[in-house]
Amino acid sequence: MITAIAFTVYPVSNMERARAFYEHVLGLHVSYNYQDVWVEYEIGGSTFAITTTEMGHTPGAKGALVAFEVSDIEAFVHKMKERAVSFVTELFDTPVCRMAVIEDQDGNHITIHKRKS
Repeated sequence: MITAIAFTVYPVSNMERARAFYEHVLGLHVSYNYQDVWVEYEIGGSTFAITTTEMGHTPGAKGALVAFEVSDIEAFVHKMKERAVSFVTELFDTPVCRMAVIEDQDGNHITIHKRKS
């Protein structure tokens, strides 16, 4: 029986550049670092990881994506624009949420998400 998602991982081509983006641009905090080839970030009871290890996946391959829930989507989108983050999809509404899609330097898509009350 599956009980939870253990982690989501993105392959990256340059760990230093990726960490600068995820930590300094998005504001994530490292929870685990294995020899600078696998770095984890604990987010709301889940784990998001980035890796330069060869796992059979290409950075930016446009496969699965991660969606980060934010407390104030308008403020977060504004901050990303100030930091010159590339937007794949501008902020839009659905019946249950608001979201936008940005990308890291490898082209991995990241959904910024806020559930409606």
